[in-house]
Amino acid sequence: MSLDKLIYMANQIGKFFASQGPDRAVAGTADHIKKFWDPRMRAAIFQHLEAGGAGLDPAVKVALQQLRAAEQNKRQELKV
Repeated sequence: MSLDKLIYMANQIGKFFASQGPDRAVAGTADHIKKFWDPRMRAAIFQHLEAGGAGLDPAVKVALQQLRAAEQNKRQELKV
């Protein structure tokens, strides 16, 4: 899947949750991506986020940052 498509999809998810307020929008976006995106899709969007996240809506960036941090923490816990 192309990066442009992933950006578009992530922003659409963010727009769907935006009416629930900023906190719920971030949480809902992160939860949706966690549940429904293939790990390869998440890895690609995280890589894009690390490169600056051009084209991602601000709330979507926050959601992805939180999701990436949670996934990194989970991997660290599994190593211990």
